[in-house]
Amino acid sequence: MKINKLFTLILVLGAIIFTSCSDDNTPDLPKGDYDKGILISGEGSGSTGSISYVSNDLTTNENLIYKKVNNSELGTFLQSIAFDDDSAYIIVDNQNTITAVDRYSFTKKGEITSNLETPRYMVVSNDKGYVTNWGTTEGFVAVFDMNSYSFIKKITISTGPERILEKNGKLYVSHKGGNGSNNVISVIDILTDDVQEIIVNDKPDEMFFNNSGNLVVLSEGKAAWTKDETLASISKIDLNDNSVTKMEFKDGEHPSLMVFDNNIIYYNLGSKVYKMNTSETSLSSIEFLTIELFTTGYSEFYGMEVKDNKLYALSTRFSDLSELKVFNLIDNSEIKTIEAPIGASKIYFNN
Repeated sequence: MKINKLFTLILVLGAIIFTSCSDDNTPDLPKGDYDKGILISGEGSGSTGSISYVSNDLTTNENLIYKKVNNSELGTFLQSIAFDDDSAYIIVDNQNTITAVDRYSFTKKGEITSNLETPRYMVVSNDKGYVTNWGTTEGFVAVFDMNSYSFIKKITISTGPERILEKNGKLYVSHKGGNGSNNVISVIDILTDDVQEIIVNDKPDEMFFNNSGNLVVLSEGKAAWTKDETLASISKIDLNDNSVTKMEFKDGEHPSLMVFDNNIIYYNLGSKVYKMNTSETSLSSIEFLTIELFTTGYSEFYGMEVKDNKLYALSTRFSDLSELKVFNLIDNSEIKTIEAPIGASKIYFNN
């Protein structure tokens, strides 16, 4: 009996030791050519939308990765990319398509081509894809089964929906207003499809959840050229009661970019970047970076992300290749400038 127990103990210890050694020795191999890097989506203009890849160490970059892998084009305008597990979903609004690919190899896995009307952004939760659509007569969220890419239903919401986030069984949608203007955040209960609206300043677009669980929303406000200029703002929405506190910008200031990292909010005014702690109650008045744009032709500071003490900024052209500029946030020095797609608009970390 004692011998059997000793033998069993040896087998168990051996299995533990073998497993530990195997885990320690298993190399963290890339899952595909485009793993462990940065993806940049370009809307295109006269040309098709496209996606570029940059390695995390910034030493390797490659343009047109979807076309090279699949020998086909995506079409104009590539609006955004959503991610879920190993899949990426490429949303092209002018084509009314969502193309599913393996996010690491970019091999095409499937496509959604119906029940979309100018799709903008998507979030995936519990194998269901929720896609904001401008629609032809009214805004809506289209719901799809992402295992079969089949259409489930449509949830009608206010006009001009853009970004969409999911938290605790609810969808949060910003309504910039499409070709016009809107000023609401829709809150959709996933179980009941019940829709509530929260009023913020005009043209809400970018948003995130901060460390306190509040929804933070950037509203651009209406520009002067509309002849109906309104104030831009950063709003914090308490999701317990949907109450809104906001910090408004001065007349004539209309930010269009906002990101959140390590409890810091980064936003732009033109080509200048400002930052503030998320707990602050007033806007920063001190710029800490200026993004250099192209000196000839039209270009725009059109995309921004922050990760691991680096700020990534897109100097975007719609007539030629754009540029990705990478800055060290420790000393604000520029690390590198890298080619980016035509109409470069979004930056994603594919790790």
